[in-house]
Amino acid sequence: MTTSQVTARSPLALFAAVVSVAGGALLILLLQVLPATSGISPVRRTISEYALSENKWIFDVAVLLVAFGSAVGFGALIRRRHLPALSAASVFCALWTLSLVVIVAFPKNNWAIGPSAGGTVHRIASVVAFVCLPLAVWFAAKAVFPSSPARRAVTRVLAVAALAWFGVILGAIVVSMNGGRPWWQAIPLGLVERAMALTGLIALASLLIPARVVATEPDTETLQVAS
Repeated sequence: MTTSQVTARSPLALFAAVVSVAGGALLILLLQVLPATSGISPVRRTISEYALSENKWIFDVAVLLVAFGSAVGFGALIRRRHLPALSAASVFCALWTLSLVVIVAFPKNNWAIGPSAGGTVHRIASVVAFVCLPLAVWFAAKAVFPSSPARRAVTRVLAVAALAWFGVILGAIVVSMNGGRPWWQAIPLGLVERAMALTGLIALASLLIPARVVATEPDTETLQVAS
């Protein structure tokens, strides 16, 4: 396969990745207006609360769409040789994607019933996901936009902003450990989590939307072998 063939296909893969991620995000927003989940507070309740309702299947589809789009998008960046197959960005993306699958496989714990092993796995996977996505975007931005400092800066600012939202949660935990209110009550947890997720997904979209299609000469060695 020639380099030009890979380059020609990759923008379509990147577009499909962005559409998949956006579709997942829109489904999450839809859950807030559907009757079975419209009563869930977006300010106090986390996104995973939707998985405890009869609309769980919509939540699962939404999360898997985001995971699929992320994997396809980073795969396209690797095929375009913007990223090495093994790099900090690809490792963090793999952890982000895997964590989303784990979140679906192990739903949020219903604390009205009591703690559970699956709920603990879900919580750990959520933390890993929220940390790894902005890190993947941060490390990938320089390689993806080597000659576009403005795009690189915007993408990295969005990644830092996503991590900053997570810092709000960490700050609430520190205050709680020093005699303050329980950390999940000290802040509008649902709102902070939604802001963190939205900022991270916008950062991901900023990374995946190609600035331009780079015209690359066909791989001469491959052409010679093919002839």
